[in-house]
Amino acid sequence: MESSAPARVLIVAHRTAATAALQQAVRERAASSAAVFTLLVPKVAHGLHRVVNPEDADREEAGAILELALPILEEASGSHIDGVIGDHNPFDAVSDAIHMRGGFDEIIISTLPVRVSRWLRTDLPSKLTGLGLPVTTVTAQGTNLPIPKRPAKAEGAA
Repeated sequence: MESSAPARVLIVAHRTAATAALQQAVRERAASSAAVFTLLVPKVAHGLHRVVNPEDADREEAGAILELALPILEEASGSHIDGVIGDHNPFDAVSDAIHMRGGFDEIIISTLPVRVSRWLRTDLPSKLTGLGLPVTTVTAQGTNLPIPKRPAKAEGAA
């Protein structure tokens, strides 16, 4: 006997939370069958906080991302989406969401393009499959242009 309850989908994104690629993926998932979405944005530690105390990451940036992305993704899904801020470690953030909020049926992870994505470099999508849920990876559109180098500082410049 099949359950008529909608699938609970956990979307994991940070800098790509408001991209066209994720918006399209959410639109397609919502069209395929009934689903309830939650957007999880991990906090990010910057500067010395990455080394000294990454647990002290600022929630403000993640909150701003939620504020920007939720209306865009809600339009794509055709329904309300819950937004949550998670741990600075994206794997821990997903694990916490699954265990504390419970009941997720699948994960959509949105990443930067391969050449700049730390999440892809550390193979986060494969690690998330170890949590026992199907994982869909959405990669934001990138460019094939080389990453520009920083200009050299002029002599005597501070």
